[in-house]
Parts: sequence; C-alpha cells; structure tokens
Amino acid sequence: MAPAITIRQARVEDGGAMAAIYAHHVLHGTATFDTVPRTAADTVAKVEECMTRGWPFLVAERDGALVGYAYATQFRDRPAYAAACEDSIYLHPDHLGQGIGKALLTALLVAAEQAGFRQMIAVAGGGEPASVALHASLGFRDAGRMHAVGRKFGRWLDTVYMQIALGAGDSLPPEREPQ
Repeated sequence: MAPAITIRQARVEDGGAMAAIYAHHVLHGTATFDTVPRTAADTVAKVEECMTRGWPFLVAERDGALVGYAYATQFRDRPAYAAACEDSIYLHPDHLGQGIGKALLTALLVAAEQAGFRQMIAVAGGGEPASVALHASLGFRDAGRMHAVGRKFGRWLDTVYMQIALGAGDSLPPEREPQ
C-alpha cells in the first residue's frame, strides 16, 4: 500500500520541484502547449502571484517529496471574468494513476470556491484522456472542443474545455461585482 499523501499550500521553496515536474510534461506530453520548460524562478513567480491575488496553489507530498501540484487562476484577465477560474494540475511522472490528481483537484475545488470563484474551467491540452477522465470523475461537464489549435511533436492537437460550478455557481451574484 502506497504511503498517504499530504496536500498543503505551495511555498516558494517548492519552485524547483514544481519546475521539474512541469518540465517533464512540457518535454514529453501534450497537456501543456508550452514547448520550453519554465525555470524555477518562473514557477516561484507564479506561486507568488497566486498568493498575492488570493488564488489557491496546492502541492501534494508523499514521504516528504513533492509529487504534484495544482492551482487556479482567473480564467481570463478581463474584469467580468473575475468569478471564473482555470485549473492547472501536474503530477510527477512516477506518481500517475495513484489517486493523487483526484485528491489535488478535489482540494482545489474547495480552495477555489473559498477564494471566491464561482466557475472552474478545465482546459485539457491535446484532449488528454487522463485529464478529461479526471475532471469528469469530479463532475466537470463538457464545454466544447477546439480542433487543431495547437501543434507539438509534429502533430495537430485539440483542446477540450470542461466546466463545473463552484458553490452557488450562477444562482446568486458574486459578493463583489467586477468594475
């Protein structure tokens, strides 16, 4: 039986481990359309931005090692999107298929609602079947597919959009209306 995982808030000192996880996905997968890995400093800047803006950024640890991370950022930068977020989730390649992604995303859904978001959008680069299945297992519904919008590793890639309401969703206005 695998040791339990711990989910906690990301810290700036996690930047190197998160950058290494992301680099694997950039260089070997299609879940991200980045083609050059982020540096540890870039990753720390993303953690700091989320902290400053009150957005959730979580990591999963097993036996003291960082094995995955997930965060939510505003879906688009225009003010009217303030209540909608996009999730990002990446796991260490040696820890796929062990329930870590589901645990991270479950915690992220709660944290994003607490941060004031009302809708979460998943953007599955390359239409990654594992990402689509993970999000569907937690209640995300299909919100569309953009065909052949990316190109990586010599092939065209789709992007699958999925969505889930958080908390009151659209049944009530947000606490603060965008300006």
